[in-house]
Amino acid sequence: MTDQLLKIRGLKIEGRSDETWNPIINGVDLDLKKGEVLGLIGESGAGKSTIGLAAMGFTRDGVRISEGSVVFDGVDLVTASAKVKRGLLGKRIAYVAQSAAASFNPAHRIIDQHTEAPTQHHVMSRAESTADGIELYRKLRLPDPENIGFRYPHQVSGGQLQRAMTAMAMSCRPDLIIFDEPTTALDVTTQIEVLAAIREIVEEYDTAAIYITHDLAVVAQMADTIKVLLRGDEVEEADTRTMLSAPTQDYTKSLWAVRSFERPRKPAVVSGAVPVVSVRKIQASYGKIKVLHDVSFDIHAGRTVAVVGESGSGKSTVARCITGLLPPSVGEIAFDGDVLPGDYRKRPKDQLRQAQMIYQMADTALNPRKTIGQIIGRPVQFYTGLTGSDRRRRVDELLNQIELEPSEYFNRLPSELSGGQKQRIGIARALAAEPKFIICDEVTSALDQLVAEGILRLLADLQDKLGLSYMFITHDLATVRAIADEVVVMKEGRVVEQGEKTAMFLPPHHAYTDLLLSSVPEMDPDWLDNLLTERGIDNIGDAAVDKM
Repeated sequence: MTDQLLKIRGLKIEGRSDETWNPIINGVDLDLKKGEVLGLIGESGAGKSTIGLAAMGFTRDGVRISEGSVVFDGVDLVTASAKVKRGLLGKRIAYVAQSAAASFNPAHRIIDQHTEAPTQHHVMSRAESTADGIELYRKLRLPDPENIGFRYPHQVSGGQLQRAMTAMAMSCRPDLIIFDEPTTALDVTTQIEVLAAIREIVEEYDTAAIYITHDLAVVAQMADTIKVLLRGDEVEEADTRTMLSAPTQDYTKSLWAVRSFERPRKPAVVSGAVPVVSVRKIQASYGKIKVLHDVSFDIHAGRTVAVVGESGSGKSTVARCITGLLPPSVGEIAFDGDVLPGDYRKRPKDQLRQAQMIYQMADTALNPRKTIGQIIGRPVQFYTGLTGSDRRRRVDELLNQIELEPSEYFNRLPSELSGGQKQRIGIARALAAEPKFIICDEVTSALDQLVAEGILRLLADLQDKLGLSYMFITHDLATVRAIADEVVVMKEGRVVEQGEKTAMFLPPHHAYTDLLLSSVPEMDPDWLDNLLTERGIDNIGDAAVDKM
């Protein structure tokens, strides 16, 4: 095998719509050598993931490679037989998907799915693969690495599942790994160690990688070369340092611009005002494992409280308690001063209506078999009783509120929408109940910066118009700066610090808050190396063990 591992020439890809084939990728070239990392960046719909899949000789349903070649180690994957590709995929070419929750089989334990490729490709025995998986879990800083693989996918957090998928991709020590947004579900502190672990393994085994991301600071730490895409066209390509310091194209420069949106500071809460939501000393457990410890905070009318912390800190568990999906064992949740039943099944419809949720992964939150009109129309009918033309009129109003044209989107399926458009549908579905309070669970983490800013502006506009209160679960501190009024910092199921946003970003901080703030990646290729040196981390696997 030569140093030239992957060579793509004249790649054209089309997608089918209404019996017509429309261009998606317009003649892209790509070269990748052993041990080299290429970063693919661009906004939603640029074609990053489509090219990443094509690098494996694969296209989604309704998509085809119409022209060009994809040559991996001398084999053209466009014309190769299914048998040849089966021998390569999983063994020599691996893929880390953006949505681990949608990619794992929910009926099988994580370790069983991890060991499948190594055993079927005769790389390792089942016992050897299991032991190797545990070691990879340790390197990727998964908690309780000896046992976490024996859980089912739904029994771990989204960030933990994403790391388990990264370990699974590395199980055969492939020659090429396609990383499709592998850290979007991770908090900043975990992201640092996962990035370092990915880089360490890539360097150790001389693995080539295509790193797809919308996070420019992350790609700066990972890639040797960056290729910028826009609507299926290559905008420019250069080595990372050149691209960061001297991009030549206006579009690239616009991506480099720092997110500009930040909400103005709101007046202080009136003394004695009754919170819309009050979380009062709640404790909660999953089985015998206690995950929340005396958590308390308030959310007032028209305000946004950001809840931040590492994966597994209890952020989403608090949301489950508020919505009644996980009744707290101790403490209570009050809405407008009235204590809510802990179990949602004991709450009347009006109480259910008042608290809605927008989910992190719109891909898994929207029913793929229902049209947009059906997805939004169902809660409209359930909560308001509207049917027929009245329901259609209300759905149209909601589509207009999220800035999507009703006549264009009403009859579409989720698969026909971009990531940002799907997230807007999630917002409309939440608004369909006409709530006072919405939980936004990492709603921008899977979106590129331009699309994410549009979603944040939309949420802020809706808050002003409708008087909504938000609980914003996020690990993105740039999002916190943009939209929050107050911040609650959680660690290991406890609130370690809370207060007004302006105060939270000024020292002195709690030590854990300081760790979060210092872990936000910067647009500097040396940032990760400098941070690891500053923290005295020479071997990321050893560091992960030390922090367990």
